Amino acid sequence: MTGQSDHLFADGTNDRLKLMDKTTYLDFIVEIIHRDGTKGFEVLPRRWVVERIFGWMTRWRRLVRDYERRVDVSQAMIFFALGANLMRRNAHP
Repeated sequence: MTGQSDHLFADGTNDRLKLMDKTTYLDFIVEIIHRDGTKGFEVLPRRWVVERIFGWMTRWRRLVRDYERRVDVSQAMIFFALGANLMRRNAHP
């Protein structure tokens, strides 16, 4: 962790009590992104970051569907995919 507090962006569907307990323990600042209740498409701030990461993960065929029976194996595949993406971006800037 850095000397300053890190930000954590969340949407309104998260379990707030569990989220607040974890973030207080880890010294994060939580910013919950809400919709204003308007109809139709609306670009929400910082939501594109999450959607971009989901797009990167779907490049790995094994992560497109939930094939894994164990959560730890699924988590390892996500770490592997994002780590490989990070290495590729550092090797070819």
